[in-house]
Amino acid sequence: MTWQQWMRGVEIEPSLYAANFAILGEQIETLCEAGCRIFHFDVGDGHFVEPVTMGPIVLQSISPIVHRHGGAVDVHLMVESPAKYFAAVAAAGGDSVTFHFEAVADVPATIRLAREHRLQAGVAFNPESSPEDVARVAGGADLVLCMGIHPGYSGQPFREDTFGRVAVLKTALPEGVPIQVDGGVGVGNARRLVDEGVLLLVAGSSVFGGGDIAGAFAALTQAVA
Repeated sequence: MTWQQWMRGVEIEPSLYAANFAILGEQIETLCEAGCRIFHFDVGDGHFVEPVTMGPIVLQSISPIVHRHGGAVDVHLMVESPAKYFAAVAAAGGDSVTFHFEAVADVPATIRLAREHRLQAGVAFNPESSPEDVARVAGGADLVLCMGIHPGYSGQPFREDTFGRVAVLKTALPEGVPIQVDGGVGVGNARRLVDEGVLLLVAGSSVFGGGDIAGAFAALTQAVA
């Protein structure tokens, strides 16, 4: 399947990096029952970003739960040499893979490699990178991810300059390429991000930070309705 088939307009993507790993499967079930269909899965290698996060073994455990509910797993590779991970992500049940503009020498070639593994392909970029530079090479991607924080750690405050970077990106990208924002997304800024043209909102702490994850997901969904 493709992003066009997964997306029902604006989508809230819970970021599983912020979940409670002792009850990860249970929390995914709860969110699926609350209407979530796309989950964000962060992979950090300890090099491109400092933390070592989840990997293919965890992905293999949770992807059947998501797929049973008709959902998709959106894998964000915060790693050096991302193409080496594509085969493992595909084998573990990932549906889409997003790599960083800063981590590869040839963005279009890396997109093609992802598609050879039957993965949808996204391009992410850090706050220091130029949206225009990214748009020049990422027009063939299935999504472009504008980071609202420096990648690596969940719970960082949202960077207000993200709104401007999204606006530039929206103008520079070909029509129809969805924009995603990851980092610091919550009920206080979700609506404005959508108004700027964002269709995919990755939410970690704002979903998993309290006791009622279904209620938090519903609040974000309502904020962008």
